Amino acid sequence: MRDFMGMMKQAAQLQSKMQEMQAELDTIEVEGTAGGGMVKVTLTAKGALKGVKIDDSLLQPSEKDIVEDLLVTAHADARRKAETVLAEKMKAVTGGLPLPPGLLG
Repeated sequence: MRDFMGMMKQAAQLQSKMQEMQAELDTIEVEGTAGGGMVKVTLTAKGALKGVKIDDSLLQPSEKDIVEDLLVTAHADARRKAETVLAEKMKAVTGGLPLPPGLLG
């Protein structure tokens, strides 16, 4: 019974750490770029879009398709960075132990 109580305490501590981490991820921002920095996309570590910056030289009707492609590329870059931050935070919270899918909810 003692081991069970210890496991329950550890589970409660892990849950508390996970909640803290989730709140922290809302405050961490990553920036993705494309076109040599002509397009920048800012996301939270959870993936929420916070901002987009486009170099003035791209704001011409003839550049519309290029701008659209660069936005997609910059977003993908930022998303990869956000996923890296999330993975690092998860590893720190769980001590590197893999968690079952859906545990974070």
